[in-house]
Amino acid sequence: MPKPPDRPVWTNWAENQRCAPDAIVHPSGTEELVAAVGEASAAGRQVKVAGSGHSFTDAAMTTGVLIQLDRHRRLLSVDREQGRVTVQGGMTLSDLNTTLAVYGLALPNLGDIDYQTVSGALATGTHGTGAAFPCLATNVVDMELVTAGGSVVRLSAGEDPEAFAAAKVSIGALGVVSSLTLQCVEAFNLRAVEEPLRLEEALADFDVLAEGNDHVEFFWMPYSKWVILKRNNRVDGPETPRSRHREWYDDVFVPNTLFGLLGKVQVRRPDLVRALNRAVPKPRRVDYVGRSDRVFTSPRLVKFWELEYAVPREHARDVIAEVRAFLTSSGLNVGFPIEVRVAAADDIPLSMGQGRRSCFIACHVFQGQPYEQYFRGIERIMDQVGGRPHWGKLHFQNAETLAPRYPLWDRFQAVRSRLDPDGRFANAYTDRVLGPVAPSAS
Repeated sequence: MPKPPDRPVWTNWAENQRCAPDAIVHPSGTEELVAAVGEASAAGRQVKVAGSGHSFTDAAMTTGVLIQLDRHRRLLSVDREQGRVTVQGGMTLSDLNTTLAVYGLALPNLGDIDYQTVSGALATGTHGTGAAFPCLATNVVDMELVTAGGSVVRLSAGEDPEAFAAAKVSIGALGVVSSLTLQCVEAFNLRAVEEPLRLEEALADFDVLAEGNDHVEFFWMPYSKWVILKRNNRVDGPETPRSRHREWYDDVFVPNTLFGLLGKVQVRRPDLVRALNRAVPKPRRVDYVGRSDRVFTSPRLVKFWELEYAVPREHARDVIAEVRAFLTSSGLNVGFPIEVRVAAADDIPLSMGQGRRSCFIACHVFQGQPYEQYFRGIERIMDQVGGRPHWGKLHFQNAETLAPRYPLWDRFQAVRSRLDPDGRFANAYTDRVLGPVAPSAS
């Protein structure tokens, strides 16, 4: 969008979303956060919060007041005995992981990047992988929320449990998360094994792989017969790290530098994509033991755009086979891997895993590449099994198509109407995927 005169411009990480709000503010501490929300409300302005900008959707876009939490990111307390930490909403997952390690603690699961703010990651339903592990928001014990009128409410299982459940994954539609208390576990190491496997074997053994490992995922390069299978399992022994050179080669050079160069070739010569995907050599086996957060997360230096869906796990193999058939017959030339993960069910109203075991299927294109035909084709497959899109990733759904897929949809909407009756935290994205705020029944 063009920049209006005298307005700041905010752009997300993937550079596919930008907005020119009336103001961008950087509060520090709950009092300044309350003041920022109160002033915006008094002026009749919409309010949105931008974390690290790692959502691909326009979830954080606004022409009103954009709050950034880069000065609101401190550790507030640690209860080592109960394994709980309280942090401000703007702390990044990276800083949280570093802090937890100092106290001999860790999160039980993580996604594969740690650039997001804690509150932003939870608000969009961020997850890792593991059949026994639900989304990250299930680790929230309580939270402090700044509501539309500038008041502060404390939410927990014992204090307004309906609002607490809804606020765990809220897409920023209920208020600003000032602080969160997270339930952690004792620090642990993971044995990481990465190796090539034929796609047919990965599909045939899907449930065995999912149930037989703490954390499992695979990356499939479209049109290829091979996947890269990643298995991470808890071990009691010490770290057995790779050499610095091997770590750089495995985590930086191959997935970023080499893959980025391959992507540039494919962008210029899309007719070569299928042949290149089939010709990419199978990677060497990787096997090492490391600190959990360092194993879970990896640097992502190549920018991309992404769609991700959660489907019932019992449909996973059929859905992946349909995706494969679609790509083969579509005439598209997709040069970016498809990522497949699993997660346990949870009871959070807007969680993608609410009430069901899930398989997550993520599709990507290089930044700036056309994606609509590809993503719409994938979405049609996901629609057939009631797929739920990741709230922070590109999709074409709306409130009418989404409501039937979430059994607790009305419970979330009731909380939204109560906490934000005037739609102060609404924007074009929430209007599309949640609908306008309905009048409160109370």
